[in-house]
Amino acid sequence: MNGAELLVAALENEGVRQIFGVPGEENLAFVEALRRSSIELVLTRHEQAAAFMAATHGRLTGKAGVCLSTLGPGALNFTTGAAYALLGAMPMIMITGQKGILSRKQAGFQVVDMVSTMTPLTKMAHQIVSARTIPTLVREAFRVAQQERPGPVHLELPEDIAADAVAEVALVPPHAVDRPIAPKEALDRAAELIRAAERPLVMLGAAASRPRLAQALSSFVRRLQIPFFNTQMGKGAVSGGSGLYMGTAALTERDYVHRAIDRADLIISIGHDTVEKPPFLMGPKGPTVLHIGYLPAVVEEVFRPQAELIGDVGPSLGLLADRLEGKLPNAGALLALRQEILDRIAERAEESRYPLTPQRIVHDVRQVMPEDGIVCLDNGMFKIWFARNYRTRVANTLLLDNALATMGAGLPSAIMAAQLYPSRRVLAVCGDGGFMMNSQELETAVRLKLNLVVLILQDNAYGMIRWKQAVDGYPDFGMSFGNPDFVAYAAAYGIKGSRVQGPDDLAPTLEHAFKGRGVHLVATPVDYAENMRVLVNELRENKID
Repeated sequence: MNGAELLVAALENEGVRQIFGVPGEENLAFVEALRRSSIELVLTRHEQAAAFMAATHGRLTGKAGVCLSTLGPGALNFTTGAAYALLGAMPMIMITGQKGILSRKQAGFQVVDMVSTMTPLTKMAHQIVSARTIPTLVREAFRVAQQERPGPVHLELPEDIAADAVAEVALVPPHAVDRPIAPKEALDRAAELIRAAERPLVMLGAAASRPRLAQALSSFVRRLQIPFFNTQMGKGAVSGGSGLYMGTAALTERDYVHRAIDRADLIISIGHDTVEKPPFLMGPKGPTVLHIGYLPAVVEEVFRPQAELIGDVGPSLGLLADRLEGKLPNAGALLALRQEILDRIAERAEESRYPLTPQRIVHDVRQVMPEDGIVCLDNGMFKIWFARNYRTRVANTLLLDNALATMGAGLPSAIMAAQLYPSRRVLAVCGDGGFMMNSQELETAVRLKLNLVVLILQDNAYGMIRWKQAVDGYPDFGMSFGNPDFVAYAAAYGIKGSRVQGPDDLAPTLEHAFKGRGVHLVATPVDYAENMRVLVNELRENKID
């Protein structure tokens, strides 16, 4: 057995079924070991996309996804994906090649110090210098990647270590690890704080969307009957139908959901991660904030909770609900605001204008997506509209990135979702700018024979920055570009492309695409004039009484 074969065996030991990436000559021993293993190598057309896919695997399953690149230029393409996973708390293992470390006949050709490069972008970065250490290093890599707070780990495998013969080394079997539950004293203090509140409100943050938490969170909200709102990355953490959803804090202040936030005297913040754009601003006259999380709160200028409940969130919430169920006469004090908030957000959702407004696009997408359908958003102006207007009913059915907020991740994340859930509808929603950053992965989706629909919102500009430019009073400059004929572009990949031609065409076009199965691309123009009317002018007049 050589080092590469031992590494593949260690990955199989961790339950790895797929590796995404673009190999190079320094990985050839590893690729050969993969060929004879149970692990599928999924070739992508760019390393960045491979990292996005692996990170999304971690996000949706809680188990680290794995991606592979060669040295130097290929490994450097992982850096955006590493930051995406680090800020988004997605478990991922990145394996990169390197020239030999015992002898180097090509001197410094293509050599970059990737361990130093990856150290600030990962939870752990390590060069493998002995094949015998591989089993323990791999077990530690997965442990670190998957424990709270999850994130990426980098392992560098030099080609001579990969080829080095090694006597059989025992693998390290994974084992279950129980997380500590919040202590009784802390639970009692938190219960008393909630019991004393006159206008309590629950906030669900990014860490509330961990796959294992959906049932416990939904149970907690229903048992206490306290209304809730969520951050962008906390959408879908509580299953639909509770009648307690107050909205999404897609903006930091002055949106309609802030009518409830600003009236609350206690915000029970579950899983908030300050890598997200702030859902509200804490101040000396604001509500008391109780932070409930796996880890203590990171104290920031805009988030400094006055109380904390730390431990395994699911079981801790169950114990907290045991203390409070049926004992909160003020639980629904803010519910009277709910219908007005939701009605205002839904205004003009069915307006027949062409090009389509963002509200109509969100409305029509919701109509064709079943409760368990997964919408994967790229980053752009439309993300605010989907976060604000799209109602989720099942956990992790609206995947958006409000941490790194990088463009180019929408299509790769949808490809991963379609692989994990082949029987569910999966829709990638991309702006024309973000789509073209990784559009080559259409070939990957076709090759994998996925069922996937890609919706491109076309405004021929970097729309969000153009909006910010206008809000700040600058002239319109430097944000516009041209686009290919997206229908012809789809045909070049051998897939069906459709163009929305009128205000009532989007929903039937998407429905037809899903029923056709396979990969489909749908392009529609979007009218972003609503950005200024709703998100600036209207909200300036939104006074909080």
